[in-house]
Amino acid sequence: MKLQHTLGGLENLGPVNLETRVFVEPWEQRIFGIHTVMMAESAHLGDALPKYPVADLPTAFKDTWTWASLRTGAEGMQPFEYFKYRYYEKWLMGISQFFVDRGYVSADELASKTEYYRKHPDAPLPTQDNPVLAAQIDAYLTQGDSGLHALTATPRFTQGAQVVVTDPDAVDHTRLPGYLRNKRGIVDRVYPGAFSYFVSTGPDGIGPPMPVYRIAFQTEYIWGKGKSEPNTTIYADLYETYLNSSN
Repeated sequence: MKLQHTLGGLENLGPVNLETRVFVEPWEQRIFGIHTVMMAESAHLGDALPKYPVADLPTAFKDTWTWASLRTGAEGMQPFEYFKYRYYEKWLMGISQFFVDRGYVSADELASKTEYYRKHPDAPLPTQDNPVLAAQIDAYLTQGDSGLHALTATPRFTQGAQVVVTDPDAVDHTRLPGYLRNKRGIVDRVYPGAFSYFVSTGPDGIGPPMPVYRIAFQTEYIWGKGKSEPNTTIYADLYETYLNSSN
């Protein structure tokens, strides 16, 4: 389990940052924009709802890039490094490493361009008109994507069922909060349909579309009575692969 996947319930992590601005520095907006364009071009959109004509896009980008891709890069960092950098700095490192790993740019080319713009901060950035891609980005920002599919099998659990959360081996990326591992809860809702995550988490268990449940947990059984308000319930949406019957 990577420490930085989820910080719920962990103590002594230092003061809470109360910064309310979405973007603190102008360059952070550009990083968010790059990520958004990569999402709008991603190959996974060919199988997502709504169907996008990504195979016909006039772009050199021919990979899958989802929120999972971004999170995998951050969760793969050494924990002390993770806590050293700010939010969009981690985005920048993850995106840069992805482009190097996939061969879109070499590490030397990236270092050379970085050095050039450090010495010439007012130099114009490369631009290229691409109205078809611009329209795709607008469509993606408006409609988003969904991994919803029709159910092909009956969900294992029904509303009111008592379940226990699994404790799978740590992988590059997981959708299971660490503080819920091995905890008992009650199925509060069975969401209609089945959901995919667009990417596989391997041994962690997410792959083909599966049911997703809203699970209710009593906080005192997660963090203890002394660290929880009485009669407090938290809810978590969990993939079926993360649940077993507690009976």
